[in-house]
Amino acid sequence: MPHTIEPAASGRSKCRGCGLAIAKDELRLGERLPNPFVDDEKGEMTLWFHLVCSAYKRPQAMLEALEASTENIERRDWLAGVCKQGIEHRRLPRAAGVERASTGRAACRGCREKIEKGSWRIKLLYFDEGRFAPSGYVHVGCAREYLGTTSILERIAHFTPELTAEDRAELEGAHPELGP
Repeated sequence: MPHTIEPAASGRSKCRGCGLAIAKDELRLGERLPNPFVDDEKGEMTLWFHLVCSAYKRPQAMLEALEASTENIERRDWLAGVCKQGIEHRRLPRAAGVERASTGRAACRGCREKIEKGSWRIKLLYFDEGRFAPSGYVHVGCAREYLGTTSILERIAHFTPELTAEDRAELEGAHPELGP
């Protein structure tokens, strides 16, 4: 069965991208995948995402659903653009937010150097077998090399709700290449 965009039937489902509840009647993406826990070839599972989260984290599925959907979707062109950017830069959907390094032990997946304690780092997640798994960090300055682009400020801010206006201004000041 193809991926779908539909209103949430209740407010009980949670977004696989951000972990927050999807409100009743809010449009959501249902990504259909084979169920690894069923021996039957017809066994499928549906993963639910907010539309913005799916555009950032599951761009191929979201773009397919957008193209097939007849729903009245706000910012359809913007969502399609985000999806195309994620497809063009294959590592970009791994960006899962930004944080300050709590220790100096983690190594950057881009340059392999240690990430200094207290410095900004981008969290990475891989999607594998229907779930997201932590996969390390990159220096904010290594974003272009590792992710293929630096226009990521809105993406990482979306997945970092605790990011304050001061934090965002600091990131923009130190790394203007991240975008507006």
